[in-house]
Amino acid sequence: MTVQPPALSRRAVLAGFGTMITAPVLHIGDAAAAPPHKALTIRAAPGSVVLKPGAAPLARPSLTLEAPALTRGDEVAVQFDNQLDQPALLTLRGLDGAASAEPLVKTKPVPPGGSDRFLLSLRSAGTLLADLRLTADGGSAPMPALPLIVSEAEPPQADGDQVVLIEDFRLGDDGKLRPSGVDVGATPWLYTVNGKPSAEFTLRANGRFRFRFINACQRNVIALRIEDHNVWVMALDSQPAEPFLARGGALVIAAGGRVDVLIDAAKPPGSSAAITLHDGGKPVPLARLVYAGDPPLRPAPLPQPAPFPANGLPAQLPLGGALRTELLLGALVNAQLDWFAPDKFNPAAGPAFQVKRGRTVVLALTNHATSPMVFHLHGHHFRLLDRLDDGWKPFWLDTLAIDAGQTQRIAFAAEYPGLWLIEAYAAKWSEPRLLRSYLVT
Repeated sequence: MTVQPPALSRRAVLAGFGTMITAPVLHIGDAAAAPPHKALTIRAAPGSVVLKPGAAPLARPSLTLEAPALTRGDEVAVQFDNQLDQPALLTLRGLDGAASAEPLVKTKPVPPGGSDRFLLSLRSAGTLLADLRLTADGGSAPMPALPLIVSEAEPPQADGDQVVLIEDFRLGDDGKLRPSGVDVGATPWLYTVNGKPSAEFTLRANGRFRFRFINACQRNVIALRIEDHNVWVMALDSQPAEPFLARGGALVIAAGGRVDVLIDAAKPPGSSAAITLHDGGKPVPLARLVYAGDPPLRPAPLPQPAPFPANGLPAQLPLGGALRTELLLGALVNAQLDWFAPDKFNPAAGPAFQVKRGRTVVLALTNHATSPMVFHLHGHHFRLLDRLDDGWKPFWLDTLAIDAGQTQRIAFAAEYPGLWLIEAYAAKWSEPRLLRSYLVT
């Protein structure tokens, strides 16, 4: 018997965060005999999306790519072509130290018909994300996101590898897509998975399957519940974690966040199970796991998985001599004057803090707003510190949801010199994106 999980409130969705396609995908594979630089082209162009079965497609921008197989350690020559009728700025999420691609610092919005080029070092394997959203609020339609998959040199054992890209949309009274950063009243959210209203993913009994869940929503924090399965969380925000079982098969993902899991297919052939999305309202049936009728892949399920290969982040962070500073998030506080809308951001303005390379930074993030905030750190991954500041969670993040009135402390090793962005925005469709910066010397 299948029991429908209860609806989760927005506060319950956020409380789970600290615990825990056929969309265009860049699968980055083996490159042992690769030339010094490989060419990768990402192209923004007019496109469309279908939000309900049988509905007519709606015009919206799209992202596509052309690329060879790539892997961790490759040097990539990236070209971004803008074929839209509005400027577009590419942001890459998940790669530490990618100074050549840092938006508004090294790269600028590309005009219609223009191109931008830069070299990129793939320092780590993992699930990355490219999007055009940083400077796109109030445009003609919500801007898209594109999964970027950098494979490990020796991929972990899995019987399949599936990207699950989740996007959200709002419609106006005229039935047309509404852009982000614009008030849409109480109109409901509509979701797509891999560019479609729903999806089915085929499993085979006693197999182990890698799923890369990506919250590509404009601002929304979501929870996913995978019914009746062991779900091993293996990586967060493109960095390996100490494997742990998701409680009740539930994953809470902030906007822009990524979660890599291994799902053990322990049900018999012909079975199925639901993947349900929760956003604080009525649960949304998003996708289904469907078992093939073939015999099981092996006599019994696999044992607990080993951790994914490390990407070189430090095992320890010395907190004793850390630079400690506080960042106030949310509207109607004095510190809000230090945050800038993307079109007002000036790299020459003073950074929120400055730190010498190699030193640990501890940030106290206090949300003074009346709604949850999403925080994203460019350039470095961070640890989420325990409440007593005496340790950290067994994973790395680059994106964090912080509830109203809450303070979270994070720590990172300032490894990469340069000026890096800090993003913060309320988890509301109409709220603006805000920016600050920090400097590593």
